[in-house]
Amino acid sequence: MVDVAIVGGGPAGLSAAQFAAKNDLETVVFDTDESWMYRAHLFNYPAIRSISGEEFLLIARDQARDRGADVHENTEVTAVEQDGDGFVVSTADEEYDADYVVLATGANRELAEDLGCEFTDEDVVDVNVDMQTSVDGVYATGAMGRDTKWQAAIAVGDGASAVLDILSKEKGEYYHDFDVPDDVPEL
Repeated sequence: MVDVAIVGGGPAGLSAAQFAAKNDLETVVFDTDESWMYRAHLFNYPAIRSISGEEFLLIARDQARDRGADVHENTEVTAVEQDGDGFVVSTADEEYDADYVVLATGANRELAEDLGCEFTDEDVVDVNVDMQTSVDGVYATGAMGRDTKWQAAIAVGDGASAVLDILSKEKGEYYHDFDVPDDVPEL
């Protein structure tokens, strides 16, 4: 049983994986390695002057793994089903039980539809500000919940927002992730 199963290995999914794994949630990521980021080049991303989408993905995958996420590349999720209080995430080879699911599959909304998530009039997944769908424990990030505004910086924020909500639920109080190095003086 994992705490968080993340379907999608683009900016939203890898951001969610980093936040979840670094905060001690057992995290698994399923990545088909077909991200639109392979066609992107980031010039407008904070703290990055210029980076190819491919390089961005390589670094982000390594960061997720370094923080403890189990990243499955070239692995398609074939189904996600509710099972009691959790979910069963299926691939061609295995099944994984998870407490939470973060959908980060870009404009492909089939898994959200199969789970019974509500959609908006614009035919995108209906999410709240924390990326929570109408199905408790399922989050939809990035282009899944946006008719427009498909942008890496927005997707990364969506992934982080989803996991911060999960962490808040797990801890029973609002949780934020804010790192302060040991050598920074107190205010």
